[in-house]
Amino acid sequence: MISALIICKNEEKQIAACITSVMEVADEIIVLDSGSEDKTKEIALSLGAKVQEVSWKGYAATKNEGHALVSHEYILSIDADERLSEALQQAILAEKKRLSGAYAMARRTHYCGRWIRFAGWYPDVKVRLFPKSTRWEGDFVHEKVKLPEACHITRLKGDLLHYSIESLDDHLARVARYSQLKAEAYFAAGKPFRRYKLWLSPAFVFVKMYFLKGGFLEGRLGFQLCRVSAYSAYLRYKKLANIYRGDFPSSPPLE
Repeated sequence: MISALIICKNEEKQIAACITSVMEVADEIIVLDSGSEDKTKEIALSLGAKVQEVSWKGYAATKNEGHALVSHEYILSIDADERLSEALQQAILAEKKRLSGAYAMARRTHYCGRWIRFAGWYPDVKVRLFPKSTRWEGDFVHEKVKLPEACHITRLKGDLLHYSIESLDDHLARVARYSQLKAEAYFAAGKPFRRYKLWLSPAFVFVKMYFLKGGFLEGRLGFQLCRVSAYSAYLRYKKLANIYRGDFPSSPPLE
């Protein structure tokens, strides 16, 4: 049996579609809410999900806290802005009676009104169905699963649909938020600031995404995506420099 686990805050526009997409495969749906001020909790409860209010401790720590709340031995971890495609639903149902090890799936991102196929954004393979004993690691951003020893991974057919970024302004706002988290992660790991990184890192990111990963095939939208990603690389090193100068603002909350 499977418990679906969703972390969120102020996701009234997304939460219903997310919950609905996992109903076919999950025997239990738990929403970990970190202080929503909109109708997220009411919508989740109306759809039969269990809502647990938790304080925000970071992505990995908050998800790990949720593992102690589930009733079943397998967890399907999904974010509020994600959905299971029909093909992925069927793939999970086909495995449900013989669950073993962990399961990975391709994530397809919807960016500014279009599904992205290139620039290194697809397939963005993620391990999202795993035993309850699995833990998340990562103190700041881009958390990863740490599977039990000798746990094999099976790739499922179908896509995890990610309705991520709606506009350029939305993308820039996320870059501002996550670049701060990334800079703090670098600082905590003792990574030194190197001035040349301000320029070489963005250039490398753009060349890799736009030329080597085929971002140019996405047309004008691909150029925008790669340019903003390069700007994100610049910003994280600029913020790392600020931290070393003593400017250490608190991390932005989950939104």
